[in-house]
Amino acid sequence: MKSHLNLSQRAINTKESQIREASRYCGKYGAINLAQGLPDFPAPEALKIAAQQAIAADHNQYADTWGLEPLRIAIAAKMQRDNHVTVDPDTEITVCCGATEGLNIALMAILDPGDRCLIFEPFYENYIPNLATVGGIPEFITLQAPNWEITKEMLDQAFARGLKAVILNSPANPTGKVWTLAELELLAEYCDRYDVYIITDEIYEYILYEGNHISMLSLAGMSDRTIVVNGFSKTFCVTGWRLGYTVANPTLTAAMRRIHDFLTICAPAPLQYAALAALAFGQDYYQNMAKDYQRKRDLLFSALKDIGLSPVLPKGAYYIWTDSSVLADDANAAALRLAKEAGVAAVPGNCFTNPNCDRTNGLRFCFAKQDSTIQAAVERMARYAKR
Repeated sequence: MKSHLNLSQRAINTKESQIREASRYCGKYGAINLAQGLPDFPAPEALKIAAQQAIAADHNQYADTWGLEPLRIAIAAKMQRDNHVTVDPDTEITVCCGATEGLNIALMAILDPGDRCLIFEPFYENYIPNLATVGGIPEFITLQAPNWEITKEMLDQAFARGLKAVILNSPANPTGKVWTLAELELLAEYCDRYDVYIITDEIYEYILYEGNHISMLSLAGMSDRTIVVNGFSKTFCVTGWRLGYTVANPTLTAAMRRIHDFLTICAPAPLQYAALAALAFGQDYYQNMAKDYQRKRDLLFSALKDIGLSPVLPKGAYYIWTDSSVLADDANAAALRLAKEAGVAAVPGNCFTNPNCDRTNGLRFCFAKQDSTIQAAVERMARYAKR
């Protein structure tokens, strides 16, 4: 009998999450967790009550595979109000198990093994294993701090390699980049010229400090090649609910729905009822949330600057990207040193950059935390800086 398992290439190419690993060693070193995007404060009370009431009302069996009809209607209304896009809730919206499943079913619907997909570096950790599950080949455009600007020259080189799809994240994890209308129009021009699909990860759309969130789906001529992936986790502080959705034209949606049906059947039924309460919140909820996060951002940013990490001020999302070279030559070593010596955990930049790089610079800090948590981390880093 062979001593090893004959694993698939997708299993071999899917590495363990460095984000979750950074959270695990918080206990080992007694470090404050500024690594994982895991809020340590409660979800809105009205949302929790709505979930409890849905469970008590016995909404505990399979929901409509595509998502509860009232929820799809509410999402369509939100898309019209906030994204200036008219969509059909019957044929263009699918409620799924988190934005993570949404991204996976989008990739499964449009990519075959060997197809190339463009991602912008630094990128969200999930994109590489997501591509591995469908046999997609990642192509990278590396953006440079502090503005993370895209140019025609970058796009010329990437699209010349032959792409099937692009993944765009705005506001972006881990950099906080918010794509401008000019940048989106430039990328849309290339996607149209080369007949390329674009998957837009818009999970942080309401967490904005500068600029405006513009959905690629709202641009003229992009409805046939755009898949929007979004969800409730970040906006409503329910990362454990795993409730997301996709928006795309009927042909793309039909393809994703068939895959979703046999992958997870449906998103959690009682939580879909609760999500209706979330979508009924007024604009003041989103404005207050963004102001609260901006205050937390500014508090942490100053501390990271004082410690010499050269942070980049994010325009959106709830992460700060920093240099790590002041701590160590490699990001992994820098993150470990910070956790052990300063008692603060961050995510090493390795998981946000091309895995073929020998050595990576950068750390990501999350400020979706209570003020007391951020203040405690700030104090620890201040003491560490004085050593």
